[in-house]
Amino acid sequence: MSNKGPSRTIRHQRKKRRNKKIIFTLVALVGFIIVAAGGLAFYFITQASNLVDETQGSLERGEHSDMREVAVDPDEDNISVLFLGTDNRDGDLDGLADAILLATFNRNEGSVNVISIPRDSYVQIPGRPTQDKINHAHAFGGTDMAIDTVENLLDIPVDYYVTLNFDAFMDTVDIFGGIEVDSPMAFTEQNADGDMDAIEIDEGPQVLNGEEALAYVRMRKEDPMGDLGRGERQQEVLGALIDEGTSLSSIANYNDIFDQLQENMSMNMSFNEILGLHSYATSIDEIEYHQLDGENFVENGVDYYRVDDTDLANTQAMLKQHLDLEEERDHDPDASESINAEESTER
Repeated sequence: MSNKGPSRTIRHQRKKRRNKKIIFTLVALVGFIIVAAGGLAFYFITQASNLVDETQGSLERGEHSDMREVAVDPDEDNISVLFLGTDNRDGDLDGLADAILLATFNRNEGSVNVISIPRDSYVQIPGRPTQDKINHAHAFGGTDMAIDTVENLLDIPVDYYVTLNFDAFMDTVDIFGGIEVDSPMAFTEQNADGDMDAIEIDEGPQVLNGEEALAYVRMRKEDPMGDLGRGERQQEVLGALIDEGTSLSSIANYNDIFDQLQENMSMNMSFNEILGLHSYATSIDEIEYHQLDGENFVENGVDYYRVDDTDLANTQAMLKQHLDLEEERDHDPDASESINAEESTER
C-alpha cells in the first residue's frame, strides 16, 4: 500500500496539471453529450429532443423539491442535478446505484461543482429504521428515495435527476472505439454478467472496450485506496469519454449513442430545460470536482464508508453558497424572523 500510494498521487497531480480539468463520473457524461448535441445542426436537435421525450420520468414529490418554494428554471436559476448509475442492464433502471453524483450549476458565475458520493457511504435513509449504504436507497425506494437520501445528507434541494444503467456506459465506450487508460495496478474483476475474475486488467497504458472499462471503474477490493481509488479510476475513464462526446469528430456517433440512451436512461428534465444548461458547455474545462472524505470500515462482515463529519459540513456549506441558498434565506422574511427568534432565545 505504501509503495503504490505516493506514485499514484504523483500521477494524479501530473494529470491534473496537464489537463487543467477535473472530471464527472459515469452519468455526468450524458448531460454534456445532450447539451453539446443541442448546439449542433437541426437534425441533432431533433434527435436529442426525441431522446428526452422518450426518457421522461416523474417523481412522487411533484415538480419541485420539498426544499424549494417553487420549481426552478435552469435558464434563470441556480440548480442541482443528481446523476445515478445503476447496476442493471437491458433497459432496467432499478436496483443499486453504483455511481452517485450531485452537480450544482451557478447561473451568475457560469460555474459547475460536482460532488462524488461513495456508494458505500453509511447514511440515514429516510423511512428506514437504521443507517445503511447510500446506494441501497435506490433499490429500496427508487429515484424518490435516492433523492430524499441525498437531500438529507447534503442538506440542499435536488432539482433534477438523470439515471442510466451499465448498458449505456458499455455501449458508449464501444461506440467511441474504446478508451485509453493508464492502470495503476494489474487486477481481475467480474464481467457484466457477474462471472468472477473474467476480466483481466494489466498495469500501465492500454485500450479498454466497454465491458473492460466497466470492470475498471467498478473494482474496489483489490485497490488499497478502496472507494477513493475507484473514484480516481472513474474520473480517468469518464474524462476520456467526455472529451470524445464533446468533440466534433464524434458527431457521426451521436445517432448510435441516442439509440442506446433511449433504452437505458430516465430523467425529469425537459428538452427546453436541458437547453437552459447549454451556456455551461464552455465550462467543461473549469468544472470543480469534489469527493466526500472519509474512511472505510467493516461491520458484521459488510464494507462501509464513514463520511467525515467536518468534510461533510464544509461540503454542505460550499454547495449552499454555490446555489446561493444562504442568500435566498437572508432575503426570506420568514427565515429571518425564525433566525432572530432563535438568537433571542439563546441570549
